[in-house]
Amino acid sequence: MSGEMWTPELAILRGFPTKAERQQWKQEGIVGSESGSFLQLLLEGSYESIFLNSVTQNILNAMTIAEEGIDSYLEKQIVTFLDYSTDLEKSERQQLIFLLGVSSLQLFVQSNWTGPPVDLHPQDFLPSVLFQQFSEAKGLDAVVLSLLILDGESVYSLTLKPILLLLARVILVNVRHKLTAIQSLPWWTLRYVNIHQQLLEERSPQLFALAEYCIDQGALGKRTRFQENYVAQLILDVRREGDVFPGYELSPAPTPQEHLTNNFELNDDTVLNEIQLADCEQFQMPDLCAEELAVILGVCTNLQKNNPVHKLTEVELLAFTSYLLSQPKFWAIQTSALILRTKLETRSTRRMERAMRQTQALADQFEDMTTSVLERLKIFYCCQVPPHWAIQRQLAGLLFELGCTGSALQIYEKLEMWEDVVICYERAGQHGKAEEILRQELEKKETPSLYCLLGDVLRDHSYYDKAWELSRHRSARAQRSKGLLHLRNREFKDCVECFERSLKINPIQLGVWFSLGCAYLALEDYGGSAKAFQRCVTLEPDNAEAWNNLSTSYIRLKQKVKAFRTLQEALKCNYEHWQIWENYILTSTDVGEFSEAIKAYHRLLDFQDKYKDVQVLKILVRAVIDGVTDRSGDVATSHRGKLQELFGRITSRVTNDGEIWRLYAQVYGNGQSEKPDENEKAFQYLSKAYKCDTQSSGWEKDMTSFKEVVQRALGLAHVAIKCSKNKSSPQEAVQVLSSIRLNLRGLLSKAKQLFTDVASGEISSELADEIAAMDTLVTELQDLSNLFRNQY
Repeated sequence: MSGEMWTPELAILRGFPTKAERQQWKQEGIVGSESGSFLQLLLEGSYESIFLNSVTQNILNAMTIAEEGIDSYLEKQIVTFLDYSTDLEKSERQQLIFLLGVSSLQLFVQSNWTGPPVDLHPQDFLPSVLFQQFSEAKGLDAVVLSLLILDGESVYSLTLKPILLLLARVILVNVRHKLTAIQSLPWWTLRYVNIHQQLLEERSPQLFALAEYCIDQGALGKRTRFQENYVAQLILDVRREGDVFPGYELSPAPTPQEHLTNNFELNDDTVLNEIQLADCEQFQMPDLCAEELAVILGVCTNLQKNNPVHKLTEVELLAFTSYLLSQPKFWAIQTSALILRTKLETRSTRRMERAMRQTQALADQFEDMTTSVLERLKIFYCCQVPPHWAIQRQLAGLLFELGCTGSALQIYEKLEMWEDVVICYERAGQHGKAEEILRQELEKKETPSLYCLLGDVLRDHSYYDKAWELSRHRSARAQRSKGLLHLRNREFKDCVECFERSLKINPIQLGVWFSLGCAYLALEDYGGSAKAFQRCVTLEPDNAEAWNNLSTSYIRLKQKVKAFRTLQEALKCNYEHWQIWENYILTSTDVGEFSEAIKAYHRLLDFQDKYKDVQVLKILVRAVIDGVTDRSGDVATSHRGKLQELFGRITSRVTNDGEIWRLYAQVYGNGQSEKPDENEKAFQYLSKAYKCDTQSSGWEKDMTSFKEVVQRALGLAHVAIKCSKNKSSPQEAVQVLSSIRLNLRGLLSKAKQLFTDVASGEISSELADEIAAMDTLVTELQDLSNLFRNQY
């Protein structure tokens, strides 16, 4: 781009001129020029008139036509006009072609998104000789649709006036390097990218690269009628800094309310149509302009995309839609908000009936002639208004959910959405009917997508192979579907080959990369799985499952630090996924992130009340006791307080695990601390551990288990002796010592009862050392108790 911006460009982007801009155009002589007449028609919404203009006819009509594709023909005609026409200045030629490209895109949007229907045909502006190779207009449409296929992803078959999008692409993409006088061209190229992408089954790498290139350059209220008290309700509270939005004259004027889609009332006997606030004065809504409403809609869309399907998310989204619908001003915003609300309300039995009526009204508005296309296009490119067939598809989906299968099928068949037709029949249990209708359509015309669907229904690889050959090895869908069937049959090696072929055609298929990663994991090819899941998280950075699987791959590759970092990313995406937290706690301990491991253990306790992992706890205790250096270079002893807090929480829930109680005692010095209060706590925890050991079944019948319990009892006795010396009264000391003495006597009694040789009458020699130690300690405890009793 070079030079100054052509004066009308901002008005074209905005969709309307200000009074001052019109005055400036008169002064600069734009109004009386050829481009000025195109500009006037464009801003009036008379896009058809631009195509019927003699200038357009001369540009697009050639005296002779060579054997070439229609896209090549259009590009050649436009380049010829830009480079060789002598009737107009170079800059004005560029302006005319730019306006033709914008008009073509706008007219395509009107034909497929906004309505009302367009009465313009290719024969009206293209030379008749061009149509001699086609027996009917549909033949031209089929050729154009095939030219709009990108990266092996097919275009919706009933797209109307596809020639208009092709012409827009030729001007806004193919010859954009020649439109050097147009500074706002990247904006219009981005708008084209957005529209074209919505026609494709999957995301297109070509369009993604093109977009990148362009970019470089709660209140109190009532919800029900019978609610007596005002309770907290979630509403959207919007505040504006300053009193007036600057530049109101540059913002489009609101559309009269009678020209907007009707917002149906709820008419429920319980739920109110809108929240009735206790204090209406507290939440005054500022009067927002188009751009401000579009920002709120954008925030709402972002919230929807970046949060899981959850009741709380739905409530938040409904707060946004309620706010947007409370200021009905613009067709595109009203339509977007109503479509989102209907999707959310289909999950509520009390709101389903309104959702049905509202969706029907949204579908019908396309044919309605009362609202002009200019009004519908205001702020259109700031809103994700779906094409009209997507709204009809939503209506069919609603009908199907309500049990009106016949009505749903009628809509799907009319829209030629055969995949939805198949799903309808499959869910209704009519598998034979699904196959029959696909074979009927294949008799009319063979297409790769129909063969793929037949392969889906019959689970037969031969139909995917037929689709692959029919597409001349360009159908990403055929290899994708074939790979998924192999995956379902656990034929991992075959499915990897299919997925790789599909991704070679279209490398930004998120689902295929994910499935490929899973297949590589199953084959234990962890290098392959790491590469696949790395591509997943590159395409969708908030995909928690992909991050988690990537970390698994790194763990198997023994790249534990990488695994730790990827799990951190996974948790940013999904903080509520307990399996990710389990992986995170293990990886954190492995790499020496002890503080993170403690945090992860707390989080897992949030998910599972009695969660326990003794191995992790052993590692943490050992790190703190031994003063191990963590990954940051800090000594783990600094985490002692956090670890004590964690054990306090664990033992309040898991009270019957002796190993955990012993680990808890170790954190407090295991009775060998220089601090009496720590020794006292260690004694309490060791006592509980001993109680857990002796209450478990069968320990006394096994020699090894019995000896372990004896050793723990001896250790507990030594701690008791140490603690007794710091008791506040001799009575307390005697009580502690007596309790431990009873434990040891009980063990001595069990040893004689269970391990005495019947013939000799002697206790097993294996317990000789333990018996001697217990006898000695019993005597010592008795003597110490007597000393304390003398102090009474």
